[in-house]
Amino acid sequence: MHLLSQKMVVLCSIIRFENLHELKRLCHWGPVVAISVIIICSTMAVIDSILWYWPLDTPGGSINFIMLINWTVLILYNYFNAMFVGPGYIPLGWKPERTEDSKFLQFCRVCQGYKAARAHHCRKCNRCVMKMDHHCPWINNCCGHHNHAYFTLFLLLAPLGCIHAAFIFIMTMYTQLHDRISFAWSAVRIDMSSAKRDPRALVQFGMPAFAASLFALGLALGTTIAVGMLFVIQMKVILRNKTSIESWIEEKAKDRIQYYQTGEHYIFPYDLGSKWANFKQVFTWSGVPEGNGTDWLVKEGCHPYALTVQYRVIENYNGACCPLTKGIRTFFTAPCTEEPRIKLCRGEVILATRGLKHWMYGDKILNEEQVKAGIRIRGWFPRRCVEKCLYDTATGQPAEEKKEQ
Repeated sequence: MHLLSQKMVVLCSIIRFENLHELKRLCHWGPVVAISVIIICSTMAVIDSILWYWPLDTPGGSINFIMLINWTVLILYNYFNAMFVGPGYIPLGWKPERTEDSKFLQFCRVCQGYKAARAHHCRKCNRCVMKMDHHCPWINNCCGHHNHAYFTLFLLLAPLGCIHAAFIFIMTMYTQLHDRISFAWSAVRIDMSSAKRDPRALVQFGMPAFAASLFALGLALGTTIAVGMLFVIQMKVILRNKTSIESWIEEKAKDRIQYYQTGEHYIFPYDLGSKWANFKQVFTWSGVPEGNGTDWLVKEGCHPYALTVQYRVIENYNGACCPLTKGIRTFFTAPCTEEPRIKLCRGEVILATRGLKHWMYGDKILNEEQVKAGIRIRGWFPRRCVEKCLYDTATGQPAEEKKEQ
């Protein structure tokens, strides 16, 4: 009785309420479809492998069968880890250790805390996600810092397992139909009732088994192509130490610089310069990725918050729609949008998110009390009214302020 109670304590420590709550992720069309495809392909591959290559007759048959089971186990292991381990969430009410770093970060009114570098708020999960890559409906969870390796391994193993299964389906249909096909002058005849029957087979290969094998072959080939393309995309961003969101941000920034010829030079701060070094940021022998999810290694000479572009106001601006005093080009290239303009005063700091050649759009950086009160000042302003802030890479402070100190 005492031994039984000890086992119950261990079981309760493993199956906690939070874990049971996470099981709700399975009740979604994404996991239902994904798991159904895995079950159908694996089950049909096991049945067809017995029909084609009996595992107890030869070492080759045994190896084939063991590899097939191994693919299924590894695919499910990484799939459920990607789903239940999760991406890692920024703690509610989180603040950076250094108070001065908060001016580089956005405040999330839903989570009532600051978004750490590389974090984004997911509307589906309703939390700020560490190093968010994307929200994946197939695992009904976000892909981020903690589960990026599991998710990518799943994308690798699923096509490999499907290729093996597809080979088994093709060989089974070929060997089973070889003695059933007869050729005439004007027709090809397939007699599904005249084939030899194998007493060891779990299911005799008739028309239903042929249809099921053909259907499973289509699923396996479709999965190989679709998931294989996703794996290639993920490896491209991992080898550059990026996420899908950051790749989109970088592409948008470079296109804007090239199109409007602003003369700026964009440098992605988290690319460590070596594909192997970038690879090790995600894949480790322990299974735990590098970093704590809030602080990140950056390229030498880069600022940790280089993706957050801040500008200091050097000219006052009264918020006019088409200001005559800011130059003819600024006047005639004013954005044709209902979005507001914001007033600027010399010395203020603006967080710019996008822009045109002569105009920029961004948020005015406010104090903590104004942010918590929900006050937000966002809009367009002339580019000539601001200049980019230069920061010391060691301290994160503006270079001008550091000189004064």
